[in-house]
Amino acid sequence: MKERLNRGFISMKIRWFAFIRTTGLVWVLLYHFFVKYFPGGFVGVDLFFTLSGYLMTANLIDQYVRNETIDIKSFFKKRFYRIFPPLVLMILVATPLALLIRNDFIANIGQQITTTLGFVTNYFEILSGGSYENLFTPHLFVHTWTLAVEIHFYIAWIFAVHFMTKKVEKVGQLKGFIFLSSSLIALLSFLSMFISSFFVDEFSRIYFSSWTHIFPFFIGAALATLFGIQATTPAFKRFSSSVPLKKLGIAGAGSLFIMVILLFFLKFTSIWTYLFGFLLSSLATAVLIVVARILHERLPDRKEPAVLGFISNVSYSVYLFHWPFYIVFNQLFGNLVAVVLTLIFALIFATFSFYVLEPYLLGKDGKLFGTTLSLKPYGKWVAATGLILALITSGIALFAPKIGAFETDLLIKGLNQADTQMHQTKTFAEKGKASAFEISEGVTIIGDSVTLRATPQLQAAMPEAIIDAQGSRNTLQAYDIMMTSIQNSTLMKDVVIATGVNAIPNYEEALNKIIEDLPNGHHLILMTPYDGNAPYYDDPVSEKHAQYVYSLAKQYDFIAVADWNKVSKANPQIWEGSDYIHFGGNNDTTIQGGTLYTQAIQDALAMAKDMPVKNVVKSDAATPTTEATTILE
Repeated sequence: MKERLNRGFISMKIRWFAFIRTTGLVWVLLYHFFVKYFPGGFVGVDLFFTLSGYLMTANLIDQYVRNETIDIKSFFKKRFYRIFPPLVLMILVATPLALLIRNDFIANIGQQITTTLGFVTNYFEILSGGSYENLFTPHLFVHTWTLAVEIHFYIAWIFAVHFMTKKVEKVGQLKGFIFLSSSLIALLSFLSMFISSFFVDEFSRIYFSSWTHIFPFFIGAALATLFGIQATTPAFKRFSSSVPLKKLGIAGAGSLFIMVILLFFLKFTSIWTYLFGFLLSSLATAVLIVVARILHERLPDRKEPAVLGFISNVSYSVYLFHWPFYIVFNQLFGNLVAVVLTLIFALIFATFSFYVLEPYLLGKDGKLFGTTLSLKPYGKWVAATGLILALITSGIALFAPKIGAFETDLLIKGLNQADTQMHQTKTFAEKGKASAFEISEGVTIIGDSVTLRATPQLQAAMPEAIIDAQGSRNTLQAYDIMMTSIQNSTLMKDVVIATGVNAIPNYEEALNKIIEDLPNGHHLILMTPYDGNAPYYDDPVSEKHAQYVYSLAKQYDFIAVADWNKVSKANPQIWEGSDYIHFGGNNDTTIQGGTLYTQAIQDALAMAKDMPVKNVVKSDAATPTTEATTILE
């Protein structure tokens, strides 16, 4: 009898949870495929987090009720067979597939694989310093950061609950301990995200962090003590039987409506996302869980649509496979074709993993819609295929470059730039002051990685120009470089600021600071940034930056525009095979892009020659006037 009861506990499956899993998967896919139209789809991850916290905790409570203990070994064994096989399969398939695209995507792939299998992808991404939404070369396995956070939760929580079971005598006491501890951890984690959001320049750091992003799990854990799976209370029975179905429908529809609103309007780069967005999505998910749990009790004969059950079963594997497939296909085809191919292949491999491979590894036959699927007759072929894929993947990991062609190009050009600057410093010290403001004639170019990519052409066309370019530099950092040059008396008469593709929300403030603190006697040349991926962004800051540069040029008579944005759109050939931010998929298009970039700056400098320099007349109160006046040079 006890054995039957235990089997009943283990096999119990809550109907309508499949709908919640499907919703989370759809939200994530919409975000990755069409971020411009569904900017808040990333909250689908938090839906999974909340549901996972609920399910794990509810099952641990049920296990304690059955056995008066927690079997840690059994827990990790089940998690291993569910998580690891599709993860390894994804890596073995995606890594060789990446050979079809430029080698920047397999650069340092060995480290990516190691961090993925070690479940520390989230901290690898934090240390890499990249933005979750605006990586020039997205990592193939960046999406496994969610798996890392989940594993961190599993490890910490299983031991914590096991410890609690040793300190209690009744299940009610255990539930109380779990509720209080999970509520406290959820509160502290959320407050960490809330407070940190005011002090970070890049939200990806708190988005990836296990500590700041783990509170949805514990919201689910607290919920499990009140609305569990098997170990319920008479109060739960009374509530679930008395609440009107109409009210349940309203609660479920309201929560789903909130998720839809977040899907369309939440933005990754908005501070409100971190102050309230993730919390709201987790609470809405909690309500959906309660509604589904009660419907399971109230409508015992009502079955979920089979398609929902299927999608729910393969949702984890689809999530794993979709990202690397989309990265590869999006490099080879247009976005719509890439989406279709991604969905087809992700579903094929996910179905194979869940219904065929995973049962096979457990010594069982899989079943799909009543059809038995077995790999047992093909065991040797499975082993041989796995070995071949493992050897290929290992070979790629061992022999792949540590940095991609793009990073190598920037490194070499950065070293050449530093050598050139050393010679220019000596030359500059020997120059006299040429203008009425005692400012040396010449050009200072302060730029980012796009400028760095064009340095050979810039140096050939303007050998006397002082070029200071660095990867990932934004406009506020360019301001700091300008101020350092002012302090060192090395700022030339014509100042070129070529930044903006590394987007910052306060770009207007940064540009205005440059204008305000630029000393009298200088021309200012502002370059308009270009990001070919802007049509896919919900908030294309680079395009807004460009438009703001145009408005500044109309407002100030000492500002000229180097219109790289316009030149880029007029020359689509220089972007073939690139990341659409850094021109040049091969040597010819790199040279052509650098030449066009240089010409844009030279055209602006030619315009500046006929323009007045900055000459802001100070009032008696020692405050600058709002208009620049012209003086004879």
